Amino acid sequence: MAIPKIVLFYKFVSLPDPDAVRLWQHTLASAHGLTGRILLSEHGINGTVGGDLTDVKKYVRGLRSYPAFRDIDIKWADGTGHDFPRLSVRVRPEIVTFGAPGELAVDERGIVGGGTHLSPHAVHALISDRDDVVFFDGRNRFEAQIGRFRDAVVPQVQTTREFVAELDSGRYDHLKSRPVVTYCTGGVRCEVLSALMRNRGFEEVYQLDGGIVRYGETFGDAGLWEGSLYVFDGRMNVEFSEDATILGRCALCEAPTSRYRNHPDINGRELTLVCEGCVPDPVGS
Repeated sequence: MAIPKIVLFYKFVSLPDPDAVRLWQHTLASAHGLTGRILLSEHGINGTVGGDLTDVKKYVRGLRSYPAFRDIDIKWADGTGHDFPRLSVRVRPEIVTFGAPGELAVDERGIVGGGTHLSPHAVHALISDRDDVVFFDGRNRFEAQIGRFRDAVVPQVQTTREFVAELDSGRYDHLKSRPVVTYCTGGVRCEVLSALMRNRGFEEVYQLDGGIVRYGETFGDAGLWEGSLYVFDGRMNVEFSEDATILGRCALCEAPTSRYRNHPDINGRELTLVCEGCVPDPVGS
C-alpha cells in the first residue's frame, strides 16, 4: 500500500558547480519517481519533493550521500499522492529569491552573519526571560492571513523580493534594539532575512530553527502559533491539530476559512481566500 510523503529541506553551503549538482539531483529524484521543486545556487539547495514513503526514503539516503548535504535537516509531512504536477530542478542566482545574492556569504557552517538559531523550546525560554521580544514574519503577507505567531509583525510584502526595500524603508527601525525572532515556513527564508536585518543594524536577531513546521511538530496549537500554515504544494494549507484557530475570512462572504483557491479564474494564478460554499471545488477534484 502506497504511503504518500513530502519532505522539505534546505542547506546553505558553498556549491562550486551547481549545474553538476542539478543533473545529479534530477537523476536521483527521477529514479525514485518523485515530483516537486528543487532549487540550487552557489549558496546551496532548497527543495520540497514528494512520493511514496519507500521512494522518498531512498531519495533522502541518496541526498545525504553527498558530503555537503550529509547533515541536511529533513522535515517530513504526510502527502496526498498528487501534491506536485511534475519534477522541477533548476539553478538560480538564489535558492530564495530576495534579489540580494551579493549580500550573502556562505561557508561550511551556513550563512555568514545570520541570526542566532533558536529551537522552539529556546524561543519560549527567551520570551519567558524578556518582555520585549518581537516575532517578525518572513513570509509573504497572504500566507500570514491564515496563520501567524501571536502579535507578530507582518510586513505587507506580496513577494519575497520586496523585503529588501521594506527593510530599507525605515518602517522597522524602532525594532533595531529589541530581540527579533524571525520565522517562516521551514526556516530557509528567515536564514536570509536574519542576515539582511543584521546587515542593516538590527542588533539582536534570532531565527526559529526549523521554521513553523518544526514549531508545530513541537507544540501543535498549544503554544504561540495561531491558525493554519500555508504550504506551497497541493495541500495548500495544513493545521497542527483539530483545535487550530481559523484566522482567515472568505473574500466573498467573510465566513471563517483557511482555504485558498484560484479565483475568479481557475486557470489564473491569483490565489484568493474563499470558502467552499462560495467557490466549491470541481466534482472529482
